[in-house]
Amino acid sequence: MRLHSALVVLLLAQAAPAGPAGWKLLWHDEFDGSTLDATKWSFVAGGNGFGNGELEYYTARQKNVHLENGMLVIQAVKESYTGADGVQRGYTSGRIHTQGKFSQCYGRFEARIKIPAGQGIWPAFWMMGDTSANWPDRGEIDIMENIGKEPGTVHGTIHGPGYSGSKGIGSPFTLPAGRRFSDDFHIYAVEWEPNSIRWYVDDNLYKTATPGDLPPGTHWVYDHPFYLLLNLAVGGNWPGKPDDTTAFPQSMYIDYVRVYGRE
Repeated sequence: MRLHSALVVLLLAQAAPAGPAGWKLLWHDEFDGSTLDATKWSFVAGGNGFGNGELEYYTARQKNVHLENGMLVIQAVKESYTGADGVQRGYTSGRIHTQGKFSQCYGRFEARIKIPAGQGIWPAFWMMGDTSANWPDRGEIDIMENIGKEPGTVHGTIHGPGYSGSKGIGSPFTLPAGRRFSDDFHIYAVEWEPNSIRWYVDDNLYKTATPGDLPPGTHWVYDHPFYLLLNLAVGGNWPGKPDDTTAFPQSMYIDYVRVYGRE
C-alpha cells in the first residue's frame, strides 16, 4: 500500500507542469481528455454580436469546440445557422469561460496558443471581472487579441470605466518582419499584481499598466477576482468582415491554460 501511494504521488508530481520561477501552479487545464472539462469551463451560446458587431453564432457543438490530440480546438465555420433563440447567422464558432467555476485575483495567467489568420478573424484569450457590476465597470484584461489582417501582431489591453473600447489602455506586440503568429504556438501571459499588470509573449515583456496610466478622473478596477475566456470571433467592428480571401474553417488551437500565484 505504501509503495502504491508513493507511485501515485510520483505520477501526480510528473503530471503537474512546472511553473516559472517564483510562481506556484494553482489551476490548469491541459486538455488531455476526450471532452471539455465541465467542472472548469462553460459554453457561451448566442449570436447577438456581443457588443462588438460580431457575425458568428457561438454554439456548444463538437463542430465548433472539441478536444483533439491533447489540445482544445475552437473552430469557426462558414455556414447558415439558426439558434434556439431564432437568431440566424452565416458563421458559427465557439466561446468558453470559467465564470462560476474559477476566478482569481492576481497571479500569472498564461496559455499556449496557435491562432489562425485571415481577414475578419478575431481570436482572443482574456479575462473579465467576476463581480455584479456591468461592463466596463467590472474591468476587462485582454491577454491576447489578434485581428487576422495583422498576422504578425497581437494586442494586450485593459478596459475599465472611462477607458474602454477604442480608449482601452494597452500595446501591440509585433514579431520580426515576415513572421506570423499563425505559423506556430506562442505563450501569451499576464502577470497581475496590486497596481501592476504586465503582458508577455514567449516571456518577452512588452507592456506594463499601472494606475498612473489611467485618464484623469478614472479609477483602477483590478483588485477583485477575474474569470477566464477563450473565443474565436468572426467579423466585428475592429477586424471588419471576412472577404473573398478568408478561408474557412478557421481553427484556434490551445495547448494549455495555466494560472499561478506567487510562492
